[in-house]
Amino acid sequence: MNLSQTKIFLFLFCLITFGVFGQVADTIKVTQFGVKSNSYKNASKGVKQALEKCKGKQNIVIQLPGGRIDLWPEDAVKKEIFISNTTESDTLSKVKNIGFYFDHLKNVTLDGNNTLVVLHGKMVSFALFNCENIKIKNIRFDYERPTMSEVTITSVSPTAIRMKIHPDSRYFIEKGKIGFYGEGWKSNSFHTISLDKEKNLMRYSSFGPFLNSKATQEENRTVLFEGNFAKANYKVGDVLSIRDTYRDNCGGFITLSKDIVLSDVKMHFMHGLGIVSQFAENITLSKVVVAPREDSGRVIASFADCFHFSGCKGKILVDGCSTSGAHDDPMNVHGTHLKITEITADKKIKVQFMHHQTYGFEAFFAGDSISFVSPQTLKPIVLGKLKSAKLISKKEMELVLDGEVSDKVSVGNVIENLTWTPEVTVRNSRFERTNTRGLLLTTRRKVLIENNVFYRTGMHAILIANDASSWFESGAVNDVTIRNNTFEECAYNSGTIINIAPENHELVEGYYVHRNIRIENNTFKIFDKPILSARSTDGLFFNNNTINPSDLLTSGSNENSFALTACKNVVIKKNRFNTTWKPKIITFKMTNKQIKTDIKDLNTK
Repeated sequence: MNLSQTKIFLFLFCLITFGVFGQVADTIKVTQFGVKSNSYKNASKGVKQALEKCKGKQNIVIQLPGGRIDLWPEDAVKKEIFISNTTESDTLSKVKNIGFYFDHLKNVTLDGNNTLVVLHGKMVSFALFNCENIKIKNIRFDYERPTMSEVTITSVSPTAIRMKIHPDSRYFIEKGKIGFYGEGWKSNSFHTISLDKEKNLMRYSSFGPFLNSKATQEENRTVLFEGNFAKANYKVGDVLSIRDTYRDNCGGFITLSKDIVLSDVKMHFMHGLGIVSQFAENITLSKVVVAPREDSGRVIASFADCFHFSGCKGKILVDGCSTSGAHDDPMNVHGTHLKITEITADKKIKVQFMHHQTYGFEAFFAGDSISFVSPQTLKPIVLGKLKSAKLISKKEMELVLDGEVSDKVSVGNVIENLTWTPEVTVRNSRFERTNTRGLLLTTRRKVLIENNVFYRTGMHAILIANDASSWFESGAVNDVTIRNNTFEECAYNSGTIINIAPENHELVEGYYVHRNIRIENNTFKIFDKPILSARSTDGLFFNNNTINPSDLLTSGSNENSFALTACKNVVIKKNRFNTTWKPKIITFKMTNKQIKTDIKDLNTK
């Protein structure tokens, strides 16, 4: 062995022996705390003890035993959590049951060893508070009784319908009426979405006709409903998924944490909302799958969104992921506009959370840069920096500026947190089987969406919004690239495939909410003509895309492929339309000088 080889050998030896952090990684096995695979006993206490063992230590690997382990709320960590887009009613408890609770931990890896973790009752799979450099890998989560009930229509007539109840969906029939229940809960409402399995299309539906009919138990989990179904829109083979609308939980939760990686994680069911990252920094989702277990026979894996990022910063990377079976959007990235309710003589500013699902957490911190924004126009008024910020009630914060409060600022304006805005990359991923949108993105930093497949999303495959009057989800985008993606038969429920739709209710001449959006080298397979709609955007490029036809559904009445409102510096060129019809562009509140295109049919209104 020569000198160079010796040096390489010593380097590798030290790397393996002492680990990347300069010390041997300690392994904590949950079996040391009484957790046994395939025992079907409550492992919550042992998991909790294993994670508590990590406190004060670094470079720890927590190893699960493989097979299956079960977690019940009993002996699990219980913590009050206010979660963005999830909080809802003031009257109900916000205490959550947490399966894997990471609290002030650093340099810890949870190695699932391909373990299936089965949750009982309503539980958060994992939650990270004030953590740094945490990796969760090679693990699967599911519910023993998903809070979504699933049924399949087996026969249909004007006076009777039969359905077969999925084995995982517990139900009862009382006085001729059906109801659904689970571990510690009973459905109080019946929000219903249907899946056409033959075409893989999800649509809003109704369970009302079944509730207004007589239910009779038959063999093999089949229920006969007798009533008036003459106008009902059900067909044999359709799968109905039914749930309450109240979001009182989430699949996973990451807050006030930094450098978090989820790798080879499978979420087979999530209740309330999906994996929520809230005021966290640098989040990587690599090969994260949201889908039912293949052997489960279920079609739905998420009660609402799959990946939700609220008020994050640093870099968000979603790479090699897939989602299938969600009652809401696969991914949402946004900030939160808070409304000014009071400006005091001592220059303190009181702001309030406005949407009923979002409140109870700190949305600003000392040192943050902020923007005062007009809610009607979404135009920034002035910028500022915070000297202090504190939560003074569940729905209010008190802010003190580092400097004077401009006389341009008034009660009723909203404030966006500019510091907590992330760069976003979504690549090599697949999004399918949802009745709503694909990706919702509102962040002022760089966004790259590339090499993804959007398959039959019910509404827009991509929505870029920003509003201060409905969801209060901020903010404007300045640099978005959408390239080398495949959009296959999207927007069959409503809308265009890509929608740039800021909710600025008043247009300001010369001001544009969004900027620099490039849509290039994508492939669109479309059954209807609308492709892109945009509003109040400066710098919009739709170039070198390929548009292929599909006969999935009958085309609608909208003849316009592109609809533009009050936009500037628009370029639509060199796109290949392999269709029997020619594309059309319609514009509103803009002139032909503001668009460059090789499409001949341009209608300005």
